[in-house]
Amino acid sequence: MISAVIQPRTRDLGDGFEVRRALPAVEKRAVGPFVFFDQMGPVRLAPGKGMDVRPHPHIGLATITYLFEGEILHRDSLGTVQPIRPGEVNWMTAGRGIVHSERTPPELRAAGAEAFGIQVWVGLPAAQEEVEPSFVHFKAEDLPSDGGLRLIVGTLKGARSPVPTHSPMFYAEAALRPPGGVTLAPEHEERAAYVAQGLVEVGATRYPAGQLLVFEPNKTAILKAVHDSRLLLLGGAPLDGHRHMWWNFVSSRKERIAQAAADWKAGRFAPVPGETDFIPLPDNAPQVVDYP
Repeated sequence: MISAVIQPRTRDLGDGFEVRRALPAVEKRAVGPFVFFDQMGPVRLAPGKGMDVRPHPHIGLATITYLFEGEILHRDSLGTVQPIRPGEVNWMTAGRGIVHSERTPPELRAAGAEAFGIQVWVGLPAAQEEVEPSFVHFKAEDLPSDGGLRLIVGTLKGARSPVPTHSPMFYAEAALRPPGGVTLAPEHEERAAYVAQGLVEVGATRYPAGQLLVFEPNKTAILKAVHDSRLLLLGGAPLDGHRHMWWNFVSSRKERIAQAAADWKAGRFAPVPGETDFIPLPDNAPQVVDYP
């Protein structure tokens, strides 16, 4: 039933703030169109501290920020200023290029802010890689929810999220209590489940928090809660052709990534209104990640 178990890598972003990166991984570069998966927290930052992801660019992808605890203030080069709270969805389509920042709101810093959530990147179909950038926000009550399952994006079990997407996919939160569980039929080509909290059982094997379980195609996957658990379910149709990812850029063409890097270095991306700081282009950049 399970084709791969991915143990995320930990990265320290400074000030005691760590993320755990499950995608891309050696075992699996992407699940459906999901090319990047980061867990932030859970952490309570020291009084006066907060998360400060300075303005940075994206092309060729859409981002989804989804929180379990805390609050983040999103600002972008379209002029958007949008706080996101637990259960809500920020869906940002980068397309030909967008810049955004993510920070703990000033009013939450004094007592020490909480942070616990997931950010994923979704690769866009080749024909939509250069669409105009856009941003949408949906409140928790706008999302289909039934029996502990909240559909964040896409289609699943006959439900459809109102979040606009460019390709077939699903992304859902499942809150489980023993002896309950969740069944994933093979309605999407690729599927995975991330154990964000708790302990679940698949077959005779138990999987603790912090693991991404990738399921075999064309087989029904059944996950049962051993303790109270929280899962992120994700997948969909694979990307339509080869992709490259470098830093914050995803594209079917390496030369387009090189152009985006040159544009950021030269200051040709639109700025985020009200922000003066930014993340510079890496000097010692990682190698390009190729998909599939």
